[in-house]
This record gives sequence, structure tokens and C-alpha cells, in this order.
Amino acid sequence: MRDLKYLFAYLVPASALLGLAWQGLWSWLTVGLAFGILPLVELFTPKSTKNVPKEEEEDRVRQIFFDCLLYANAPLLFGIVGWYLWAVAAQSLTGSELIGLTLGVGIVASTSGINVAHELGHRSKNFEQVLAQIMLLPSLYQHFFVEHNRGHHKNVATDDDPASAKLGENVFRFWRRSVLGGWRNAWALERERLAKSDQPTTFWDNVMLRFSISQTIWLGAIFFFLGWQAFFGAIGIATISFLLLETVNYIEHYGLRRKILATGRPEPVSPRHSWNSDHELGRIFLYELTRHSDHHFKSTRKYQILRHIDESPQLPFGYPASIVLALLPPLWFHLMDNRVVQCP
Repeated sequence: MRDLKYLFAYLVPASALLGLAWQGLWSWLTVGLAFGILPLVELFTPKSTKNVPKEEEEDRVRQIFFDCLLYANAPLLFGIVGWYLWAVAAQSLTGSELIGLTLGVGIVASTSGINVAHELGHRSKNFEQVLAQIMLLPSLYQHFFVEHNRGHHKNVATDDDPASAKLGENVFRFWRRSVLGGWRNAWALERERLAKSDQPTTFWDNVMLRFSISQTIWLGAIFFFLGWQAFFGAIGIATISFLLLETVNYIEHYGLRRKILATGRPEPVSPRHSWNSDHELGRIFLYELTRHSDHHFKSTRKYQILRHIDESPQLPFGYPASIVLALLPPLWFHLMDNRVVQCP
């Protein structure tokens, strides 16, 4: 029964469905839930450092229930995005409704889309990796599949990683550096992979080229069938979703750096190089993404067995509240810079 708590993660897409159905002030329901209700509730609910007993991990990994929870996000994601695009094209939405729904569906594309794709992209099954790539499509961020797995995990907490924020860097400057740097790195990583291949390669073997084509077809089909309003709506929800991802990247590694050894190489990645949060609600709604140190320690470890690690630096608030605080740089620096300096 305790594992049914992860069903609460569906409250985010459910709130978007209600917003699309009822509109009016309800158009803002997802925004209010994600960045109003959740941060507020987390202030008054306890954190949990409890880990799954080691002897139970293997059985827990084999349980299909946890995988199905992830897979179910795919039809929800595309159903919600499709409904939104139709509403933008066919209904007379007020300015408030349009903004609220665009923000809400962008949040869904980030949580039920990018976040779930992140988990599936680390899996070894081909089906799960393909599903991850498909779920990144509405966010126009399929290059994340390449750069995150082959770039970020190798270079995390170094200046070579655009997704690791520097001490004193505000989130808006970070957005520009991480978005552009991650895209450039993904192309470079793919060229490097193809150059090392022992087999003859064609232009179609370049996965970044395939992603570019699929995203162009996605936007082209939206414009052709639904018109320019839906086209710009699709760009709007994609932008919101990947900026939310980049804000999460910002808070996950802010100011943390691996020491450079005498060899000129950075020290091995340790639990000290990621910010964590044991706030229960954030853990549930983001499928344990907030236990980020253990994810970097072993990226193939499934979300249902990610562990609290004592030496990991802890955020003062959960991820939803931290995202809001990051958007207020003076307050973020006040809360976080001393914590960074005090990290061993």
C-alpha cells in the first residue's frame, strides 16, 4: 500500500485536464498546484530519510507496477498536449485562459514528459529508450537524451558541464548558457560517437539529425492541421517545459564543484556534488528525482530504490519551492551561497 503514494504524481496531469475542461480561473489550476499548494504543504510536512532495505531492493526493482506508473505518462502527455493545441486553435480563449493553460501544459510537458523521459532514458531496454525520446518531443528537447546521458553525467560539477550552475550565477544567465551549451554539446557528442564507429555511417545514423527532423515534422504538422495559433502554442509549452528542466538543473548542482586533481582531471563524482531534498511530496511528484546524488552515483538505479545519503548537501526547501526561489536571485543567493561555502 505504501507504494500507492506515487499515484499522487498524476495530480499534475489531472489538474491540467481539469483546467482544459473547465477553463476560466481553473486554467491556472496546474500552476497553483505546482508552485502554490505543493511548496506550502511541504513547509508543514516532515522530510523522510528512510531508505528501502537493501534486501528488498532486488524485488522492488522487478515490480512492474513502478514501470507502469512511468509508461502511463506517455498517453497522458500527448492527450493533454493535443487537447491544448485543439483548444488554442478552435476555441475563443481569453488572454488569462491562454496564459494559464500554456503554463499548465508546459508544466505537464516538463514533469510528465521530460522528467519521466529522464528516468526512462537511463534504462537499458530499447523500448524504454525509444519511449523516452518520444516523450521529449513536445518539449522540443530531444537532444537532452544525448547530452544528459553522455555529457552531463561525465562532466557534472565542472566548468565543462553547461548544466552545472556556478556560484553567484543567476538562473536567467544560466538558462542561456545551459540551453545553448547543452544543444551544442549534443551535436559534438554525436559527431564524436560516429567518428569512433567501426561501421560505415550515413547521415541518418546521426541521431541529432533525426531529432531535428522529427521536431520539425512535429511543428510542421501542428501548423498544417491546426494553424499558426496552435503552432505558437506548441512553441510556448515547449519553452516553458525546457526552462523548468533547466531551473531544476540549476538547483541540483548550484555552486558545487569537483576538485581538479594533480593529473588535471576532476575528482570522481561523489554524493557531495548534487543538492538533495528529502521532502516527501517533491519526491513523489518527481519520481524521486530529488534524491539526485544517488542517481549520479549509479544512473541506472531505478527511482523506486534511490537512497538518502548522509553526506549529500541538502536544500533548505523542496524542489517546487526551490524553483520559485531560484527565480528570485537575491533571495536564492542569500539562502544558498553560505551553504555552498560550508560544503566540504
